[in-house]
Amino acid sequence: MARSQATTVTQYLARLPADRRAELARVRRVVKTHLPRGYRETMTWGMITYEVPLSRHPKTYNGKPLCYAALAAQKGYSTFHLMPVYGDKQLLQQLKDGFKKAGKKLDMGKACIRFRRAEDLALDAIGKAVAATPLVKFVDSAERGRRR
Repeated sequence: MARSQATTVTQYLARLPADRRAELARVRRVVKTHLPRGYRETMTWGMITYEVPLSRHPKTYNGKPLCYAALAAQKGYSTFHLMPVYGDKQLLQQLKDGFKKAGKKLDMGKACIRFRRAEDLALDAIGKAVAATPLVKFVDSAERGRRR
């Protein structure tokens, strides 16, 4: 799929085929249920993103909000990005263990999980991983990374 030009999450979802919309909606519910306070859902980079508002952390390297997580429909699959997993080995291991315990195959890059259907995911493990990083901790981690 080409990068979405939708400006709202509602528009983005409405433009997807019904089956893809349903799969993303299932994962989105898990994310929204477990998302720590302070992050906001928006459309950025053609994806549904969960980000740190600039009002909470304006000093970013590119002047854009820090992306905590993102959800998108690609051409032949969907993706769920969870940025804290990239820099937190313990969180990554917990996610891997959650997939293994659920009997699911984890198809993952550095912080990007690829899936075709929500049932391909260990949704409990996704929820726990989303809930694991409060906004203040995520911002602190980003700041430490910038100072290096």
